[in-house]
Amino acid sequence: MTRITRSPATQATAVHHAEARLTVDTPGEGFTELTAAARAFLSEIGAGSGVLTFFCRHTSASLTIQENADPDVRTDLLTALRGLAPRDHGWVHDTEGPDDMPAHVRTMLSDSSLCVPVRDGAMALGTWQGIFLLEHRDRPHRREVVLAFTGAIRHLS
Repeated sequence: MTRITRSPATQATAVHHAEARLTVDTPGEGFTELTAAARAFLSEIGAGSGVLTFFCRHTSASLTIQENADPDVRTDLLTALRGLAPRDHGWVHDTEGPDDMPAHVRTMLSDSSLCVPVRDGAMALGTWQGIFLLEHRDRPHRREVVLAFTGAIRHLS
C-alpha cells in the first residue's frame, strides 16, 4: 500500500516579489548550471520561504532540473536529445541552419520555465539536483533567464 505523509503547513505574514535577469553566454550546445546564481539572488533579497520561478526567454534554449554531481549524466542527456531531434531529419524550418528546428523540438521536450520551492532562504532541491540552462544551438549565444521570487522576506535590503 502506498503511504503519503505531509509536513505541517507554514504561512507567510507578508508576501513580497523580487526579480532579476541572468545573462548567460553559452559556448554552444550543452548545459550551463544556474544553481549558484539563483542562490546568490535569494541571498541578496533576503528570501525566506516562497517560490522561485525561472523563465527562459528563448525558443531554442531551455531549462531543466538535473543531477549536478556526475557530468556523464549531462553527456548522456545530450546524446538522448540528439537522437530524439536529430539535425539531419529533413526539417522544413531551417532558416538559421541545420540546428534550428532540432533546437525548437528539444526546447519543447524540456522546459521554458521552472518553479522551485524555497524554504528558509534555500531552494528545496534534492541532494544531487541543480538548475541548468540547456543551449540547443551549435554556436555560442547570449541567453536571458528571468528569476522571480514570490514569498516571505527575512529582511529587507
